[in-house]
Amino acid sequence: MSLRFLVLLAVVAGFAVLSALALADVGYFGIIAPHFKSWGGAQVFTDLVIAVVLACAWMVADGRSSGVNPWPFVALAVVAGSFGPLLYLAVRELKPAVGTAPSR
Repeated sequence: MSLRFLVLLAVVAGFAVLSALALADVGYFGIIAPHFKSWGGAQVFTDLVIAVVLACAWMVADGRSSGVNPWPFVALAVVAGSFGPLLYLAVRELKPAVGTAPSR
């Protein structure tokens, strides 16, 4: 396993703990609701939506060259935000690049 893969796993684990705490505290809609109460919240929400859409576009394009099916990760990104791209990157680290021999 590469250092990059281990770092990605650590980020996913840390973000999962934070997300679980937030869900336990306020629920799914409680996480989203504050973004509709002010222009500042709306700006942050819009920024996150733009970032997720860009990440999804990148995953679809990258999936062609890496050989990883991006669609499960795109679906995950739609409902769980950063988890989709983070897990895509982790899976991509485990798969050898298309056209290269696996390392031993």
